[in-house]
Amino acid sequence: MDTQRKKGVLDVCVLSVLKRGPSYGYMIIGEVSQCIAISESTLYPILKRLESAGFVTTYKQEYNGRTRKYYEITETGIGKINEFLGEWEEMKQIYNFVEKNSQEGKS
Repeated sequence: MDTQRKKGVLDVCVLSVLKRGPSYGYMIIGEVSQCIAISESTLYPILKRLESAGFVTTYKQEYNGRTRKYYEITETGIGKINEFLGEWEEMKQIYNFVEKNSQEGKS
């Protein structure tokens, strides 16, 4: 997959995990990895970018004697998911168009 396209998709995948509730890095990786490969070195810059854009907020909470950083989606982040879903409908139409035209005229 094209790097830029994958970057945008990963952003929305992370946001969709957080829409179910606050989570932390390791758990987010486990969830997102079910549909697309992601590593810690990829996730944390995404989370930082999403936080800078106002799509997520963070807070720290102690867990088993350690401080864990949690990420929580904002209303703006939910809007980003909805925007993606709207664009996806258009992308499906484009995909269908390309697929149909690439098969016509084949011998």
